[in-house]
Amino acid sequence: MSQEIAVVGTAEFTTGFRLAGVREFRNVPEEEKDAELDAAVSDVLSMDDVGIVVMHADDLDYLSRQVRETVETSVEPTVVTIGGGGGGSSGMREQIKRAIGIDLMDQDEGANE
Repeated sequence: MSQEIAVVGTAEFTTGFRLAGVREFRNVPEEEKDAELDAAVSDVLSMDDVGIVVMHADDLDYLSRQVRETVETSVEPTVVTIGGGGGGSSGMREQIKRAIGIDLMDQDEGANE
């Protein structure tokens, strides 16, 4: 069974992914994030055919503690956050490590020694 990518965020955030062929998305207007983002994220996390959920990193601040904990610990689907000010490559490194169970960058560093 193939896994889909889902994107959650504002229409401006999801549009590029939709143009690239992502079919599962939830648009949440900026002014309604406090009220609707939890439900949108929970909805895509519960879908059996979704393997990756993409969100903007800043949107994590709008999630309730329970949904945020689910997002941060979810392995399948894996939640990938992009954008925002802080995470950088170390944030992506942790997401990959959580998703596949090993730190690929650590192995690369050991090979160069």
